[in-house]
Amino acid sequence: MQSSLGDLLTSRRVVITVGCGGVGKTTVAASLALAAARAGRRVLCLTIDPAKRLATSLGLREMRSEEQLVDRALWATETTPATGALTAMMLDVRHTFDELVGRYAQSPAARDRILQNRIYREVAGSLAGTPEYMAMEKLYALKDDGRYDLIILDTPPTSNALDFLDAPDKMIGAMDSPAIRAFVSAFERTGKLSFSLVSKAMEKVLSGLGTFTGIEFLTQVAEFLSDIQGLFGGFKDRATRVRETMMGRDVAFVLVTSPDPMAVGEAMFFLERLQTSGMNAEGLVVNRVRMADDVAPPSVDRVASLLADAKVEPSTDLAAAFTRAWRDASVWARRDAAEVSRARREMASIPRHIVVPAYENDVLDVSALERVANVLVPAR
Repeated sequence: MQSSLGDLLTSRRVVITVGCGGVGKTTVAASLALAAARAGRRVLCLTIDPAKRLATSLGLREMRSEEQLVDRALWATETTPATGALTAMMLDVRHTFDELVGRYAQSPAARDRILQNRIYREVAGSLAGTPEYMAMEKLYALKDDGRYDLIILDTPPTSNALDFLDAPDKMIGAMDSPAIRAFVSAFERTGKLSFSLVSKAMEKVLSGLGTFTGIEFLTQVAEFLSDIQGLFGGFKDRATRVRETMMGRDVAFVLVTSPDPMAVGEAMFFLERLQTSGMNAEGLVVNRVRMADDVAPPSVDRVASLLADAKVEPSTDLAAAFTRAWRDASVWARRDAAEVSRARREMASIPRHIVVPAYENDVLDVSALERVANVLVPAR
């Protein structure tokens, strides 16, 4: 079992960080991008999380949907090859969806109707599975871009990590249900919304909706759904190709988890899904692990003495509180150690395991990213 992700950065074309929300995927992705750039690779870090702190840590004012080259003076060292480059980019879900519409619309007129439809403008970024699928789609579009040696994708911050794998089915299913097909059929035969062309049950539903929203609004919905259904064939074919790309040997998944028992459990479940889907889980990162000190807790008298040396008025209550806090921290550290052991045992099929300590300060600059990067890719 290896304790470095360094070989992934030099041998793979795509590295994808996955895991449930709040475990530090974005930090891990950015740290890997920094390590790869320092190793001489031209790296694109594609993120879905527009967190201000990520932009700050890379010396950027904000994350944008256009590629931004990170100032080399912020991350380069005297030994860093001149060929390395670090580029950051935030996924624009709506723009990516617009590009798919332009590619698969049945005609220029249908494309324009969809893009200009107010229903599409409202829901294009919020349909079930859309952000996750568009992340996969953007990765597919960039995978063969010759400007980059390596693309690192930070997956969307969802409560359920499996949303990423289920995204194509969710997005297409959201627009292709039996109820929606029945709704569309009431519009397509005449070009107008006709309740008489649907079942009695659907007629009651549509009539009720029309009372609240107005027929004009329902007609716009029907027109949007009618046009968008023409994209399904292209979307499904594209989703198949995207999935096949995710299964390639040049694509590596890195599971990121915290030592929280639920997060570890979800990572185990996600690993099973990756393996079932034929995708390559190549790394496990247990992030923000509280580390236990090997020294015994100080006595109350010793703490009181230290406080006095620091010119803090000695207090038995303060010393006792300090000792309790140390013991509580030790309990949490032991719990984290137990979860790390469980993760390593249950996910032993992953060839690379890394434990990142919990640091006092958040990741707010390149030096903090470097601290994490040096754990993920230790210097030889």
